Amino acid sequence: MLKVFSFKDSDGSHLDKNLRGLIDRRKRVLGPAYQLFYSSPLHLVKGAGAVVWDAEGRSYLDLYNNVPSVGHCHPRVLAAMQEQASAINTHTRYLHEKVVNYAERLLATMPAVLSNAMFTCTASEANDLALRIARDYTGGTGVIVTSYAYHGITSAVAEVSPSMGDYVPIGRDVRVVPAPRQNTGSSEQVGKIFAEEVKAAIKEMRRYGVKPAALLLDTIFHSDGILTDPPGFLAEAVRVFRQEGGLFIADEVQPGFGRTGKTMWGFERHDVIPDIVTMGKPMGNGHPMGGLAIKANVLDKFAHNAAYFNTFGGNPVSAAVGLAVLDVIRDEGLMANAELVGEYLKVGLQSYATECSHLGEIRGSGLFIGVDIVNNNGEDDPEAAKRLVEDLRENGALIGVTGPSASVLKIRPPLCLSKEQATSFLSIFDGSLKRCFAEG
Repeated sequence: MLKVFSFKDSDGSHLDKNLRGLIDRRKRVLGPAYQLFYSSPLHLVKGAGAVVWDAEGRSYLDLYNNVPSVGHCHPRVLAAMQEQASAINTHTRYLHEKVVNYAERLLATMPAVLSNAMFTCTASEANDLALRIARDYTGGTGVIVTSYAYHGITSAVAEVSPSMGDYVPIGRDVRVVPAPRQNTGSSEQVGKIFAEEVKAAIKEMRRYGVKPAALLLDTIFHSDGILTDPPGFLAEAVRVFRQEGGLFIADEVQPGFGRTGKTMWGFERHDVIPDIVTMGKPMGNGHPMGGLAIKANVLDKFAHNAAYFNTFGGNPVSAAVGLAVLDVIRDEGLMANAELVGEYLKVGLQSYATECSHLGEIRGSGLFIGVDIVNNNGEDDPEAAKRLVEDLRENGALIGVTGPSASVLKIRPPLCLSKEQATSFLSIFDGSLKRCFAEG
């Protein structure tokens, strides 16, 4: 996953000895499985809002990181963490009002039928737990995911994450469907085609005696290339799957918490109500948090037979942090900011696409934007995407790549990105286009 964007030891001859030494020490103690971005890896030491600084004091506009969803080192989040940590932090077998307060506030942002919350430390745990509950409720084992989905790193969710690569096998009862086709017109057309793929996967499951349990979808399809529009296309596939007795799990790690601008949750853009919603990174603005919201009737059997306990998931410090994040999203108008600044970015990027044929389709909602990078024949061009991302990094702006061939630029800044910062990014982007592509 994203190996085209990773640092390789053979690229390191140009690095200064201090950075090279840190890389070598890291590899020696952490092993070779960890990856680093960029041909010159970043050694970041400080962040504030949508800006980060490296060890040499150079600043970068951060248009990549959704983990600090309300901004790096937000003072209100840090204050809430410190205040609660200085009082007590304990696990979920003791009462604490703040944990209940957080669950109430979080669930209030969702449809009322999603009336129970369960907390974890990571989204991988949340998706793992959601699959356990879905299989328990339905009595089935079959799971449908999209062709380049990513849902986490535990054994159970790695098996439903095709983007992990061929070395990590898909589970026996997992079926993979093509991602929604975005260029077919109306939501009805896109939805019908996607629903037909889901129907075919269900039919194939049934042929092998597999009962459907869960349709697990990232509602912005970020690993598949950031597939956002037209709104509403998911509804038909969800209806089809539920007719077969299965549950819809909305993975909201990427689109949730106001990222798409107009709605708090990605599933709301499609006018569907999930049976289970899973959440992660942005919940805690960098503090390790995950969780799920679930219909009470779906949880009932599992709750009475298996119960649930998590030492750190849902502890008072995490609850304090989660409450502060919700406060900041509300009080600083970050959903409206995501909509306004996101649209400004999209329009700016589209203006460059009229002049540069290597910019293909530009998709997105709020502050989550994907830009296809293509060659002269209109085909995916991952090497050009990598050059562009590297050039942006050298000139003070951080973005990523995504999609099956790593040819889609991933622009996903903290929700506090200002219009002025977006303007600065577009200026840097313009320069990178001119350096990377001869046509300017």
